[in-house]
Amino acid sequence: MIARRIWRSHRFLRSFTSSSVCAPPFRVPEYHSRSSSSPASRPFLVHTLTLMKWSGGSRSWFSNEAMSIDSNAGLVDVPLAQTGEGIAECELLKWFVKEGDSVEEFQPLCEVQSDKATIEITSRFKGKVALISHSPGDIIKVGETLVRLAVEDAQDALLVTSDSLGIVNPVCSKQKTDDLVGALSTPAVRNLAKDLGIDINVITGTDSVSSKHADVVGGGDSISTIASSFEDKTVPLRGFNRAMVKTMTMATKVPHFHFVEEINCDSLVELKQFFKENNTDSTIKHTFLPTLIKSLSMALSKYPFVNSCFNEESLEIILKGSHNIGVAMATEHGLVVPNIKNVQSLSLLEITKELSRLQHLATNNKLNPEDIAGGTITLSNIGAIGGKFGSPLLNLPEVAIIALGRIEKVPKFSKDGAVYPASIMMVNIAADHRVLDGATVARFCGQWKEYIEKPELLMLQMR
Repeated sequence: MIARRIWRSHRFLRSFTSSSVCAPPFRVPEYHSRSSSSPASRPFLVHTLTLMKWSGGSRSWFSNEAMSIDSNAGLVDVPLAQTGEGIAECELLKWFVKEGDSVEEFQPLCEVQSDKATIEITSRFKGKVALISHSPGDIIKVGETLVRLAVEDAQDALLVTSDSLGIVNPVCSKQKTDDLVGALSTPAVRNLAKDLGIDINVITGTDSVSSKHADVVGGGDSISTIASSFEDKTVPLRGFNRAMVKTMTMATKVPHFHFVEEINCDSLVELKQFFKENNTDSTIKHTFLPTLIKSLSMALSKYPFVNSCFNEESLEIILKGSHNIGVAMATEHGLVVPNIKNVQSLSLLEITKELSRLQHLATNNKLNPEDIAGGTITLSNIGAIGGKFGSPLLNLPEVAIIALGRIEKVPKFSKDGAVYPASIMMVNIAADHRVLDGATVARFCGQWKEYIEKPELLMLQMR
């Protein structure tokens, strides 16, 4: 609901500029000093201010909560900086500050999420928060203003920000103030007005609202507050889910083929049980995955084309020197694929610890861009959730991805016809047919299978 409008008799005309926004001329309420003291020597109080910023014909509404600012301070726009290579936009997850808060250098301002990682944005200046330009859930382009800070020396701030971020808009604030015209509203109301394209300043608020509906526009249209459990719901894709749309769309354009094999995991089960029984570190949890990752790296050493990427423009295959093995992780924030770097140089214990670290960060949505970048091949452990096997799509620019089914006891026949139980896992290797052929993938999988079924060979050849 929009609160009642507050009008004052004294007004002040002031223009606002932004390096990233071209705003049409509009009148801003004026202030007049009611004190005989010098305006430069006393602080002023800024009440709620609603501004309209124009970008490509669309309107966004921002609100400035009441705060006290030193009149000698300058206002500096802090834009969203480039958070990683190829990142053009980020989703704002949450604010750590609110309008009117004092901030120190390097203090966290907000948390944003790109399609690669979650990042904290920190302040480069000491001052006060004058204007928060976006709400959580907004998609912000690189270069757009995140927050406006009141700093002691705007010129110094301009030099620092120009060197580090490239976009700064210092606004002189040496003006006398008193009262301000504006529409008082909550962030939820401002977001609703922005979505509906409504000028919140021309709406006359009411003191109360009907329990069934509220008038939003002058024509009497109403928005029902009675929600039906059968209504459709539109869910915007954000963060990792948004990235998955792009990567999977690109993957469908690549000619895939799949190779399916079953692996006897009796020895793997025994090895895991041995590790558990002899574990002296309660912080370490032994699973099948570290051994599968290490044995995969050993097989890649013999078949380097499986650990490669394809340059479509130059028609070149790049054989990767490091085995950066990615592990697909399903989190409440979406699917993410961090990778363990240089597996060929790590022990089983080191792989176990690194896998645990990545899983913890992924669960808490704290993965760094470095944890995700640079993968050379991916494992998708669908068996941990359920299912015998899956048909994965490539995680480009990698040329292979492997889906691991669950390990289950099934009856098998020996050469003499006797029936015996075996722990069997189905694996499905998806490969880029522009780089790999069926024979190469079959031989590679056979080598990997041998290391899993006979871990003593793995131990013998490990460095």
